[in-house]
Amino acid sequence: MNLSKSIDFLLENAGPVIQYRLRKEILNNLKKTEEENLLEQIYQTPKFKLLQTYVKPNGYIGSGMHSWDNWRGVILHETPLQDGETVARLLSYYSIPKTHPIVADFVAAMRNEDTLKKEFSYIPPEIWRYENRFRGISSGCSLMVLLYTMQAMLGYGDDAYVKEFQEVSLEAFKSILQLSSLSEITKMRESKAKYKYPYIEENTSFPCQYHLETLAYTSTWKTPENIQLMSNALNHYNTILHGENPIHVKIDSKYYVPFPLNMANSPIRPFREDVIDSITYRRLLTEIAMLGVGKNVGVIRESIDNMEEAMSKDGILNMRLDLAHNKRYSPKKIEYSTPYVDVRLEVDYKCKYAFECDLTFWAVQFLFLCDNNVL
Repeated sequence: MNLSKSIDFLLENAGPVIQYRLRKEILNNLKKTEEENLLEQIYQTPKFKLLQTYVKPNGYIGSGMHSWDNWRGVILHETPLQDGETVARLLSYYSIPKTHPIVADFVAAMRNEDTLKKEFSYIPPEIWRYENRFRGISSGCSLMVLLYTMQAMLGYGDDAYVKEFQEVSLEAFKSILQLSSLSEITKMRESKAKYKYPYIEENTSFPCQYHLETLAYTSTWKTPENIQLMSNALNHYNTILHGENPIHVKIDSKYYVPFPLNMANSPIRPFREDVIDSITYRRLLTEIAMLGVGKNVGVIRESIDNMEEAMSKDGILNMRLDLAHNKRYSPKKIEYSTPYVDVRLEVDYKCKYAFECDLTFWAVQFLFLCDNNVL
């Protein structure tokens, strides 16, 4: 598809984050002075300035990661940006350079055991999570899964510190190919618990969204064989899953909710302008495209066709948010970059075309990634 209309629309109407990412990642036409100017504009955005107020002397930002908003009536976070994962996602989505002191110091804090122990000691559940942080890495129920992935998103995922987790992530996807049904790896609980979902053991290899994200934001694992493995695994994932498949992970005698690859381990759906099936719908498709699989994954092929049709009139991507079934997950509701929402790059949706710029940049990025696949 010719994206010139879409790119012209973004260059004319988008804010500094999209301008920066479009010109640096896709058009590759940023001069040094222009790059510095756009980055300075990003540093003046409200969310980035708020994030700066949560930076601690030890380099950590906020408290915890994917953590409690409140604990027994005590409010722990003034805003979602006082959570480490939300911070890392914003820095990543805004494409703040890995050399920026805030980013470099944050990653250093995530790699310092004394700092981590302190940061995960403010309530009893966090102490337990830190002490057991390496358990459940393969099954997607682990604090280290989060810490490794956030470092990858911040540009440090190909370092030796994270590289071993790339192998764990690849193995998690490889494990899908051996299955014809989730029942082959799940067990049934015997208790009378209200939510008696099937469970997997903590060392069972099964992919979660953070395994995917780590691979999406890294490159040293990318060989033709590994990318083909990912294509086959993602296609097979959709083949063997039917409807929602909520599962838990058993650690000792307790059962925990892992971080599913797709909501409730349901099949991954392709883009459609009239259907939004989860709030992280666009993000998942983007991360699959970032793997370099191109059109070798079925949902990506379908998404490309549907997206090009939706943009064929004027190059602007719109979605049918007027339909009742889309209101629950409308991306217009996104404010902070939490784990449970899609990506938002424009500062103020009250500005003319801001929302359309977010959707259209996503489409341009997605189609660009699919067109520059490794296979």
